[in-house]
Amino acid sequence: MVESALIRPAVSAVRYLREHPRTNKALQATLLVVTVGFCAWAVRNEWSKAGDSIANANVGYLVVSLALVAAYYLVFILGWIRMLAAWRIKISYRVGLQAEMVSMLAKYLPGGVWTPAARAVALRRAAGITDTPTVLASILVEAALSAISGVIVFVVSLAWVRGANAPLPLLIAFALLCAALLHPRVFRPLSQRLLRPFGATVEPLPFGLTLMLLLFYCGTWLIGGFALYFLLRSVGADPGLSTIAFLGGTSAVGAIVAVLAVFSPSGLGVREASMYGLLTAIVPDGPALGAALMNRLTITVVELALFGVGVVSWRLSRR
Repeated sequence: MVESALIRPAVSAVRYLREHPRTNKALQATLLVVTVGFCAWAVRNEWSKAGDSIANANVGYLVVSLALVAAYYLVFILGWIRMLAAWRIKISYRVGLQAEMVSMLAKYLPGGVWTPAARAVALRRAAGITDTPTVLASILVEAALSAISGVIVFVVSLAWVRGANAPLPLLIAFALLCAALLHPRVFRPLSQRLLRPFGATVEPLPFGLTLMLLLFYCGTWLIGGFALYFLLRSVGADPGLSTIAFLGGTSAVGAIVAVLAVFSPSGLGVREASMYGLLTAIVPDGPALGAALMNRLTITVVELALFGVGVVSWRLSRR
C-alpha cells in the first residue's frame, strides 16, 4: 500500500509529461536553472568558510587533488555502464558521463528523488533509453554497492589508523542492510513490488558480477583517498601514504551521510562535519577543517566541469 501511494503519483506525472512535451521541456529547463543556482550557492557558501585555507593552499597539490576527483568520477561511471550491460542496456561512455553528471548536479536539490530521476531523464534524452524501471534499479544497486565497498575500505583501514571517532556499529549495520537488499531472495520480490506500477520486473545481478563490482568500487574509494590526501597536503598536513585507505573510507562515510541527510542539499554541512570528525584522528584540527571544507569545493567544481564537458560533447554529437 505504501509503495503504491508513493509510486502511482510518480507514474501519473511521467505520463502527463510525456503527453505534454512543452511542459516537460519547460520543467527540465527550470530544474536545470535551479540546480545550477544551488551549485553556485554551495560554492559561494563553502568558499567564504574556507577562504583562509584556499588563500594559503599549495596550488600544485590542489591541482593534483582536483585531477584525482575528476578521475574518480570518470572511472566510477564504468561500473554503472557494466551494470546496465548486464541488463541488456548498452550505452556509450559519453552518454553515461552526461547522465551521471546530470544526476550528480541534481543532488544539490533538496530531497533524494531528484538524482535518480535526473539520470533516467538524461538517459532517455541522450540515448532514447525508455526502460526506466531498470535504470532506476541500476542506480539503487550502484548506490548500495558503493556504500558497502566504502564501509569495507573504512573498516579495513582501521588496522593502520587508531583513534578514529566513527559510529562503526551503525556503519556496519547499514552495509549489512544494503547487502541483504541485494540478495536475490530479497531483491527479486522487493523489485517486483516497487516496480509493479510500471509493469516491469528486474532480475538481480549475477553473483560473480556483483562481487567484481564490489571490488571495483573499493578501488574507486582508494582514488578518492588519494584525492583527499593531496588536499590535506595542500593545506600543510602530511598524514602519510599509509592513511590512503582511511582517507578513502572517510570520503565514503561522508558520501553515505550526505545521501542519508535528504533534508540537506547534497548533504551540505553534514558531510563536512562527519569528515572533519574523522580527519582529526590523523591531522591537527586546522588542516582537518580546511580539507573538509575544500573537499566540498573540489567536488562541486569538478562536477560542474564534467557536466559542461558532457553537454558540449552531446551538442557536438548532435551536429
